[in-house]
Amino acid sequence: MTRKKILGSHVKRLLSGVSDHGKKHLTEVETDLIQTELLLEEAIDKLTSSFMAIHTAVGAQQDTINLLLAGGTPSAEDGARLSAMADEIGAHVNTAITSMQFQDMTSQLIDRTLKRVTGLREFLGTLGSHGADIVPEAGSEEIVELLGKVSMALAIQSLELRSVLRKAVNQQHLESGDIELF
Repeated sequence: MTRKKILGSHVKRLLSGVSDHGKKHLTEVETDLIQTELLLEEAIDKLTSSFMAIHTAVGAQQDTINLLLAGGTPSAEDGARLSAMADEIGAHVNTAITSMQFQDMTSQLIDRTLKRVTGLREFLGTLGSHGADIVPEAGSEEIVELLGKVSMALAIQSLELRSVLRKAVNQQHLESGDIELF
């Protein structure tokens, strides 16, 4: 194989590796951001629903309280409904609190995304610093040797980054938990 072909082969392999590495990590960043967005949407929907239900239950309680304050006598049905509303409000508050637990999952996703971005920046920095060592007057053998060092350094960085990143975030659908407030 001629020097020109060897050099071309090394450059092609290096550029393909950088492209594949960058695309892979950017795809994972995109996936993590989409997951974060879905978690936030789910939590906000549940929080909104819980707070609206709490508002409705408190309003119904207030009607019975207003009847008492006006000197009226609540029926047995009003008393039972008042007791049931306290349990209902407790259940809605529990749902709201459980919905706020999305913070742990989103923190995990954001942390992983930041590690990917930092790793990619370091990867590109390594490429740039080694590329700066190539002088226009360098011979093919020098360039091939330098490209081999760059490829090795990038492969090591890629493996280190992969070992730091966890594949899965502990994700559960937000359900009413066993949180007891009352």
